[in-house]
Amino acid sequence: MASMRLTQVLRREQVRTDTPGGRRAALAEVIAHSQYQKSQRISIFLSMQDEIETDEIIKDIFRRGKTCFIPRYRFQSNHMDMVRLASPEEIALLPKTSWNIHQPGEDEAREEALSTGGLDLIFMPGLGFDKQGNRLGRGRGYYDAYLRRCEQHQQAKPYTMALAFKEQICDQVPVDEHDMKVDEVLYEDTP
Repeated sequence: MASMRLTQVLRREQVRTDTPGGRRAALAEVIAHSQYQKSQRISIFLSMQDEIETDEIIKDIFRRGKTCFIPRYRFQSNHMDMVRLASPEEIALLPKTSWNIHQPGEDEAREEALSTGGLDLIFMPGLGFDKQGNRLGRGRGYYDAYLRRCEQHQQAKPYTMALAFKEQICDQVPVDEHDMKVDEVLYEDTP
C-alpha cells in the first residue's frame, strides 16, 4: 500500500523538462557514456509524456549503425519482449496501446532480442529511483521479469541504465524480492 501511495505522489509531482538545452544535455551525456559507445544491441523505451524523451537517442542509435530494440508489452500478463525497430520513422506508423504509446502489434512478426543474440544495453523508464539502483516502475513488473529472462538466455547480463528527471531521484524507493536493480541512473536537471 505504501508503494501505491508513493507511486501516486511521484506521478503527481513529476515535472517534464521540455527545454531544447535540457534535451541536448541529456542526449550528450548518453551518447558520451562508455556503455553506450561500446554497445551494439540496445533496447530503449518509447517515452510517455511524463518520461525523459528518447526520440533523439533512438535517432542516434541508427546514425551509429547500432541495432535498436523497443518493448512490446502483453497487457494481459507481465510479459514483455524487446523487438527490433527498423527505423526511427517507423515509430509513428506503429499502433498505439491503451497507455498511448506506440508498439508493434502482438501478432506482428519481429526479430526478438533474446532469440537473436541478446542485448548489450537496456534503457529503462520508471517513476522513481534511488542511489542504490532501486527503481519504482508502474507496478506490472515488465522490466523485472524481462531482466530475469536475460539472465537465463544471455551469457553476460546487459547493462541497465535508467533515464530520469532530477525530481524522480528519491532517498529510497520501496522494493520487494522480485525487483531488479539498475546499474546506473542518468538524470536530467531541470532549469
